[in-house]
Formats: sequence, C-alpha cells, structure tokens
Amino acid sequence: MTNLIISSLFIFLLSACSFQTPPNEWQYKSTAAFDLYVNNFLSSNDTLAKNDLHRAISHAKVSADLSPLARIYLGKCALNISVGIKDTCAEFADIQDMLNNEALNAYYSFITSNLQKEQIQHLPKIYKDFAWHVENKNFISASDTILKMDVPTSKLLSFALIKETLDKKQRTIIIEIASYHGFKKAVLFWLKEEMQKEVNTNEKKNILKKISILESKI
Repeated sequence: MTNLIISSLFIFLLSACSFQTPPNEWQYKSTAAFDLYVNNFLSSNDTLAKNDLHRAISHAKVSADLSPLARIYLGKCALNISVGIKDTCAEFADIQDMLNNEALNAYYSFITSNLQKEQIQHLPKIYKDFAWHVENKNFISASDTILKMDVPTSKLLSFALIKETLDKKQRTIIIEIASYHGFKKAVLFWLKEEMQKEVNTNEKKNILKKISILESKI
C-alpha cells in the first residue's frame, strides 16, 4: 500500500513538473519555425520554406502582443531584399501603427533604405556602424564593416542594401560567403548581379553557364 502511494505521488510530481507545457511554448515554436524558414528559403527549398513561414506566423498569431508577428514580417521582408526580391514590407506596415516600437520602426526604415539619422541608435548593434558609414556615404568602410559581421544573413542583407556601390572583388566575396553556407538563392542573385556588371564577353558567358547549371532541375 505504501509503495502504491509513493508511486502515485511520483507520477503526480512528474506530471506537474517534468512534462508541464511552458505557457509561452508558442514563442519557441514560432522562432524555431522561422529559423527553418530562413535556411530553407536561402537554400531554395521553396516548398519547405513556405510551410515553415506559415507555421511561424500561425504560432505568433496566438498572442495579442503583435511584436513577434511584426518581427516575422520584417524578417521575411529582409530576406527577400537580401536576395534581390522587391519587397516594401507591406505586412509590417499594415500593423506598424499598433506597435509603437522604435526598434522595429528603425529596422523597417533600415531595410527599406529610408533610415533617418536619429533612428540609427535604435538599430540592432550589428548594423549600427554599417548604418553610420552609409549615412556618411563612406561605402568602403561600410563594406569592411559588413565583413566583420558574425551573422551570415546580416552580411547578405547589408551587401544588398549597398549593391550599387560594390566592385567586382566585393561581389566575389559575397558570392563566396553565400556559397560556403549553401545559400543557393543568394548565390544566384549575386551571380546575376555580377553578370550585369561584367564587361568581358567571355566572363559573361562563364557566369551565365554557372547560373544555368545551378538553376537546372537535374
């Protein structure tokens, strides 16, 4: 009888503690789904990416706090911009007036190239020096700052924001970074940028052949 009581108490404690679902489990699930989305999107696994994004948004929409949802919308927009897909971040803009969040507003302005000088202080730390260099039109220093960033996706975004100021060497570097991480969508974007800028006919043909190989289904 005593053993039965002890066993029942043990099971109760396990149920109450070890296996209790955390109240904010939706946040973890949303973040995990978005992380998968980032990798699948950049790797050109488009079907998987679409499903991941849908799950991330669905989990975020369980809360009245719209900040997590806003971050997803901005993250999606930033990824598009980082690989040359035009995006005005309309989804974020639709809910912006309900947030009153200076950090999110600053990031929105940053990725849409509408950043005001006074907003730089509200940017994530990784972008502040870069933003100051761009503000001062010191694009050589801006490029050097990007290379010091320790987050590959931040490098992709930052290079995309100043793509018109880059030279062949800098474009080669970002292609190498994207290739190293297996970011096929970014590789293709930057190869196409390089092809547009290349003046040597033979080099253009080589780049075009690379693009054709990467885009082939087999």
